[in-house]
Amino acid sequence: MTEKIKLLRIYTDEAAYLGDRKVLEVIASRARDAGLAGVTILDARLGFGRSAHVHRRHVFESDRAVVIEIVDEEKRLRTFVDGLDDIPDVGLMTLEAVEVLGGKARQTIAEKGA
Repeated sequence: MTEKIKLLRIYTDEAAYLGDRKVLEVIASRARDAGLAGVTILDARLGFGRSAHVHRRHVFESDRAVVIEIVDEEKRLRTFVDGLDDIPDVGLMTLEAVEVLGGKARQTIAEKGA
């Protein structure tokens, strides 16, 4: 079961918007609508990417780097990523193999794979 399970990481920043919604909220909402196993959004203390702009929390604004993590089957994640083409401020996206050892998500992933 676990050999097809992957971890998708999407790097963006808290200040990125698509229309009037934060990019991180749009991605999380789409992941839920796609029936993916789950999403976790992690705040980074500091980060920069290709532009070398340093993202960090300021006193009057939030421009922190964020990492969105989604674990599910590889095929489902690749299909999901293909649907993110309309979001301009998505940064680096990576996909790596993971082994699901336990927890409620293990049962959810197993049921979807059956």
